[in-house]
Amino acid sequence: MSAGADLHANTDEPIVIESLERVLIPTGLFIELPEGYEAQIRPRSGLAFKNGITVLNSPGTIDADYRGEIKVLLVNVSRDPFTVSPGDRIAQMVIAKCEQAEWLSETELSKTERGEGGYGHTGTR
Repeated sequence: MSAGADLHANTDEPIVIESLERVLIPTGLFIELPEGYEAQIRPRSGLAFKNGITVLNSPGTIDADYRGEIKVLLVNVSRDPFTVSPGDRIAQMVIAKCEQAEWLSETELSKTERGEGGYGHTGTR
């Protein structure tokens, strides 16, 4: 069984996404998630590899309190226009449990071996 559920374009007409253009594609899907869960909108690997079509804010998050239509923000990172036809599979949705943190204000953090080492700090090997 696949982890993600396919999301389909819910359009009356084909939508052309030009090179480097981003388009919000409706799915016709409305969901009600339980508190403590989110829906993650992820690219389809085949569209990304074969056509350069991906989800721009990947993974997109649908919060449990959202009640509107799920729309997918697609971007074309290829050189060629891409056409989304009505009913095409455009993304996948994964439901995931998410924890809510309780934030505290502190003046000092505990020490670690890594410390403040950021991007590239750990090397490639």
